[in-house]
Amino acid sequence: MKLYSLLFSLIAGSFLLTWGEISFPSPEDAVKTDISAQSILEKADEIRFPRESFQVNVAIRTSSPDHAEDLYRYQVLSKGNENSIVRITEPASERGQTILMKGRDLWIFMPSVSQPIRLSLSQRLTGQVANGDIARANFTGDYHPQLLRDESIDGEDYHVLELIGVDRSVTYQKVLLWVNQSSFRPYKAEFYSVSGRLLKTSRYENFDDILGEMRPTRIVMEDALKSDEISILDYSDMKLRDLPDKIFTKDYLKRLE
Repeated sequence: MKLYSLLFSLIAGSFLLTWGEISFPSPEDAVKTDISAQSILEKADEIRFPRESFQVNVAIRTSSPDHAEDLYRYQVLSKGNENSIVRITEPASERGQTILMKGRDLWIFMPSVSQPIRLSLSQRLTGQVANGDIARANFTGDYHPQLLRDESIDGEDYHVLELIGVDRSVTYQKVLLWVNQSSFRPYKAEFYSVSGRLLKTSRYENFDDILGEMRPTRIVMEDALKSDEISILDYSDMKLRDLPDKIFTKDYLKRLE
């Protein structure tokens, strides 16, 4: 019996020692991971666009082998990433059309129609660009972020975030976003449908010192199935602007100067 007791004690002691060496993530560690992902996303959003009210011009060129290049120009007024007005300035045939975004609700006003028409953020605006890509550039408010991994590309280190939509009203149900670890500049993104299908990719390019931050002035969007179909968004003349709440209403659309 003494021999069995001794063996049992040795086995039990070895088990406890091994078990004690195993480390499990505490709830605090899990919270730290979530906060880190959220912080990374917030910093990347602040680089993409300022938090203050601003105005910016956007030119979108779409090219494909089967069609001549399309050119659209827009003026965007944005306040707090929750309210936006997008006015079409070119082509002349569509000039005067205005898109209003409040939260994640979207309407388009056309001079030939008496009442604004409801739109979805995911509906295509032109080329590879959805309404939400230009009217609501707010990853922080639309997605729950998780830090998937770190990755090195061409000698630069990036955080890879997985963004899951807060609900079905967001522009894309899932986004993978690469963010530079040292500067927090967005590098590229992949956009996915509800079924998990890759829809398109985008690259953030031509960073310039704008309103005190190095911001991307070009976004290149490429169709995931047709790699030769590309839309290029060029941002220019970004400036801060005082925008009263009253202009972000359906009744005010006709009176915009």
